[in-house]
Amino acid sequence: MRRHKDILLALAWCALALSGIAVVLWWTLRRYELASPWVLWVLLAFIPLIALYVFRTMRRSSMARLSTLYALANGPFDLLSYFRHLPFAAGLLASGVLIIALARPQSEDNWQDVKREGIDIVIAMDISTSMLARDLKPDRLEASKRVAMEFIDGRPNDRIGLVVYEGEAFTQCPITTDHRVLKELFAEAEPGLIDGGTAVGSGLATALNRLRESEAKSKVVILLTDGVSNSGTVQPLDAAQIAEQLGVRVYSIGVGTRGKALFPVMRYATGQFRYDYVDVEIDETTLKNIADRTGGKYFRATDEQKLGEIYAEIDRLEKTRIKVTEHRSKNEEYERFVLLGGAFLVTGLFLDRTLLRTMA
Repeated sequence: MRRHKDILLALAWCALALSGIAVVLWWTLRRYELASPWVLWVLLAFIPLIALYVFRTMRRSSMARLSTLYALANGPFDLLSYFRHLPFAAGLLASGVLIIALARPQSEDNWQDVKREGIDIVIAMDISTSMLARDLKPDRLEASKRVAMEFIDGRPNDRIGLVVYEGEAFTQCPITTDHRVLKELFAEAEPGLIDGGTAVGSGLATALNRLRESEAKSKVVILLTDGVSNSGTVQPLDAAQIAEQLGVRVYSIGVGTRGKALFPVMRYATGQFRYDYVDVEIDETTLKNIADRTGGKYFRATDEQKLGEIYAEIDRLEKTRIKVTEHRSKNEEYERFVLLGGAFLVTGLFLDRTLLRTMA
C-alpha cells in the first residue's frame, strides 16, 4: 500500500513539474523568439529521467501488509511525507527553465523612419453657368465637386489648393494640408461669384501662380472645364508654356456628354434660368495641347462614373513617394530564465538538505 502511494506521489510531483515547464515554455514562445530552438529537444530527456526516478522509488519503498485498514486510517499523519518528492520536482522544473534559457529567448525592437515626398496639387475648376448642365447628376458642377472631394480624401499627405474661374479666376483656397477647410470652401463654389464667361487661360495661370513658390518635387494642376475659352487676359496655350517652364504637369478634363445636353438658358425678362437642349462644345484640341506640352494627360468625362475613373487614374499617376527605412534590433532575455531556474534549483537543494533530509 505504501509503495503504491509513494509511486503515485512521485508521478504527481513530476507531472506538476512538467506542467510548470510547459507553462513557462508557452509564455516564452508567445512573448519571445528563440535564437536556438533546437535546444528544446533536450527536454525529451526528462522522460527517461522520470522513469528512472520512479523505478528507484519502487525499489526503495517497502511494503507493509495490514490485516485491517483501521491502523492506517487512525495512525499518525505525516505531512512531510507528501513532499518527499518535491526536491526532485523542483530540480526537474529548474532544469527545464534553464534549458529554455539555453534556447536564448530574444525580444525584438522594430521601428521605422518614414520620409514622405508629398505632391502640391491645385484644382482649377470651371464654375461658369454652363456647369449647371444636367448631363451629369444632379449637374456638372455638383458631380465635379463631389468626385474632387473624394480625390482629396484619398491624398492625406499632399497639399491641395482650389482655384475657381468663370470670366475671371481667383483662389478659393491656397494649397494646404487642412483638407477639412479645403472641402468646406469647395462646397461653397458656385456660379455667379465673378463675371460670366469661361477664362480657361486665367484659371490655369492663377493655379500656376499658387505653385510658383512651391518647393515640392512634384507639382500638378488639374484643369477642369466644360466649354471653350472665351474670356480672360491670358490665352490657354500661353499659360501652358508657363506651366512647362515651371515644371508643372497639367491634367486637363473636359466635362460633358457628346451631342446635346440640358443647358441653363437665361430668361432676360425674368432673370431666371430655363433649361433647353444645346450642343455640347468643348475645345478638346486646346486641352490636349495643354496636357501634352506639360507632360500631363487629357481626359473626357461624359458622365459621373467616367469622371470618377479619371480622378482615380490621376491618383495612380501621381502617387505620393513614401520612403520607409526599417530598423530592427534583438535583445537577449535569457537572464530572467536563469534567475528563475536558479531559484527553483536552490529551493530544491535547500529542502533536500533540511526539512526533507530524513525522508526515505
